[in-house]
Amino acid sequence: MAVSDYQAPLRDIRFTLEHLCDLDRLASLPPFAHADPATVLGVIEEAGRFMAEVVAPTNEVGDRTGSVLGSDGRITTPPGFDEAYRRYVEGGWGAVPFDPGYGGGGFPWLVGIVLQEMLTSANMAFSMCPLLTQGAIDLIAHHGSEEQRELYLPKMLTGEWSGTMNLTEPEAGSDVGALRTRAEPAADGSWRIFGQKIYISWGEHEMADNIVHLVLARTPGAPPGTKGISCFIVPKRLVGDDGSLGERNDVTCVSIEHKMGITASPTCVMAYGDDGEGAVGYLIGEENAGMAYMFTMMNNARLSVGLEGLAIAERAWQPALAFAQERRQGRAIGAPKGESSPIVEHPDVRRMLLTMKAYVDAMRALVFVNAEAIDLAAHAPDDAERAANRELVELLIPLTKAWCTDLGSVVTSLGIQIHGGMGYVEETGVAQHYRDARITAIYEGTNGIQAIDLVGRKLGMRAGGVITDHLARLRSVDADLATAGDELAATRHELARAVDAVEEATTWLLTHGASDPNAALAGATPYLRMLAVATGGWLMARQALAAHRLLAADADDELAAGKLATARFFVEQLVPEVHGLVPSVVAGADPLFAVHPAQLA
Repeated sequence: MAVSDYQAPLRDIRFTLEHLCDLDRLASLPPFAHADPATVLGVIEEAGRFMAEVVAPTNEVGDRTGSVLGSDGRITTPPGFDEAYRRYVEGGWGAVPFDPGYGGGGFPWLVGIVLQEMLTSANMAFSMCPLLTQGAIDLIAHHGSEEQRELYLPKMLTGEWSGTMNLTEPEAGSDVGALRTRAEPAADGSWRIFGQKIYISWGEHEMADNIVHLVLARTPGAPPGTKGISCFIVPKRLVGDDGSLGERNDVTCVSIEHKMGITASPTCVMAYGDDGEGAVGYLIGEENAGMAYMFTMMNNARLSVGLEGLAIAERAWQPALAFAQERRQGRAIGAPKGESSPIVEHPDVRRMLLTMKAYVDAMRALVFVNAEAIDLAAHAPDDAERAANRELVELLIPLTKAWCTDLGSVVTSLGIQIHGGMGYVEETGVAQHYRDARITAIYEGTNGIQAIDLVGRKLGMRAGGVITDHLARLRSVDADLATAGDELAATRHELARAVDAVEEATTWLLTHGASDPNAALAGATPYLRMLAVATGGWLMARQALAAHRLLAADADDELAAGKLATARFFVEQLVPEVHGLVPSVVAGADPLFAVHPAQLA
């Protein structure tokens, strides 16, 4: 297998969908009656073929060539991107999980997430254009007027028009409330936008006929901070009432960033209103509600970024396994004298491979279960079930975003290590995955912000009832693990010990967090890691139980045997790291502030 190759992991995806999610349950909900398991799996299989054959071949050339900004303000994407995007649009892949009323496929968000995993694995830089469009669709669908939805969504669902999110400014990074972009009312009811935005992925390109920018700005007299931010639609080309495209708006890409990775994704500095009269914009909803609107799509956006960690890890895993099976070096214990062994036979390499695979399986389970909860939160017929799933989504989102993106860097680094010195050579191709993965821990709120959100907001939900329910959820597999007998006895033991450790740390945070917020924040990042690892342990224990049942029916089921071994490795050898994190959570802030900044020099 060449490093540039990618095959959609259809067997792994199907296993997770069938044994950790409930496709039949989703198909029983009125919006998804057409999305029965057979139909869903058929769509996924066809999408996997498309991503592998059409999108994946653009990944390596995209990294080598990058996107280039010309003197005319136009961006040239790498060879093959335009054609791949055209075929993506023609295939209707971007519309699969959206409202049929605007031309969508009406499938569950879970199905859209599965397709998104394969697209992102195929080419993460390319995938970000549809990903940003999805976020813009989500916001307009929830908060735009019916006129705005009718005008913009049909073309955005197909991908004929792409979308962006314009939040960040030179002096306002994660502190969005400090932004200065302003909006002035015009006589015709529209607005004129003036300002500059940075780090705008796919802010300019020629693959789509139009780009619908969603721009945060301040209106006259707006209150300071995040309470005074409004959200505007600012199209690259103005749109007539009949949907026809008109003249170019006063929106310009003035530069693109030269980045460590995802070089094919143009990260733009966008200028609005530089020609003097302002870029034409249209207010979404009410003034000063822009941040609230952004947060309605933030869970989906953060889930998609967490998925990037999974997707790039899968892409790194495939060549690492192939290389380890082909590369011969040294003689493994017990191998015939005079023969070198495939490096997969060496224990250290085997450990790295198992770690990669176990993390990929655990991440996929977390991402898919999170997406399923989003579907149930929106469409379950029972109020209590919807509420329970909304709480689960709120709790899992920071775990999914932060843990999976951290692991994306871990797994891609292991992929380089398995290749040895050749992994550090760019021509091998595996270094690209490591470079591409690193940005994901920064996107959509840095992972430190995710940890702060977890301990500052999520632990206190329902007076601690949500996290208490989740800990009970993690313990809920104990009886089934006991019934499985000796084979899963160690899995049961380690998961129970891990949940005990997380409960200890949780109790400490709930007790001390209110009286000493700095102490809670000091332990936030290790606590997020603890809770995510334990949650991954719960999911992998469920994987082990499913595989155990399958093997009881067919002892020769190789996929089930692999899933059982991988799950046991995760719970029994990776989950115990939670015990070493407890001291960091309960230490408080004093150790972090014991050294004055001047003493760090």
